[in-house]
Amino acid sequence: MNFLKNTSLGKQDIWIFFTLLVGLVSCDRPTTERVVLSTQMGDITLSIETEKAPVTAANFLSLVERDTYKGAVFYRVVRSDNQPNSPVKIEVIQGGLFDDELIESYPSIKHETTDVTGIQHTDGVISMARMEPGSASTEIFICVGDQPSLDYGGDRNPDGAGFAAFGRVTEGMDVVRNIQALPDSGQYLIKKVLIDSIYIPCLPGHLRGNPSNASFHSRKIRDL
Repeated sequence: MNFLKNTSLGKQDIWIFFTLLVGLVSCDRPTTERVVLSTQMGDITLSIETEKAPVTAANFLSLVERDTYKGAVFYRVVRSDNQPNSPVKIEVIQGGLFDDELIESYPSIKHETTDVTGIQHTDGVISMARMEPGSASTEIFICVGDQPSLDYGGDRNPDGAGFAAFGRVTEGMDVVRNIQALPDSGQYLIKKVLIDSIYIPCLPGHLRGNPSNASFHSRKIRDL
């Protein structure tokens, strides 16, 4: 028996309904979440690993949903030519709230190491800046090229615990590299790059922040 024979819905209507239903389910229960980060220099699209790094991913997505990154900036760039005193060199861009008082107003999260998540610091991976393990909250960085010294057991940080990677750039690495190439003074950008908006496309209309009233003055930030 043909089910469609005794219904007022056509095949196309059924297919549209099924497609929408699948879309809603996938939006509610993803294993990764897409986030779009728009800057003055272009868009950076992220894939956040909600299954592999549940604690770190949930923290980041919560900050996005709560509009925490409204007025945030990329403020630090690390290249091979601007870390003369570091025996273990890395290449990243770092961003977030920048202001210590703002950063410290958010709770820190459990440190998810790369040996647990399986997300290594390869080109385009996004991770959490921190002081000691378990102190990360809002500040993020994106790897430019592979950075194995930032993984668990790596020698960039004396404690050997590495940093908590939780996703990767899927589009916009050209924007990341252009930001990294900007003029700096002691790794801090001479002109910070504003994050105009950051949002989850699965939640339409959310989180398009206005950075025009942001004020930044502190440099006692989470390091890496």
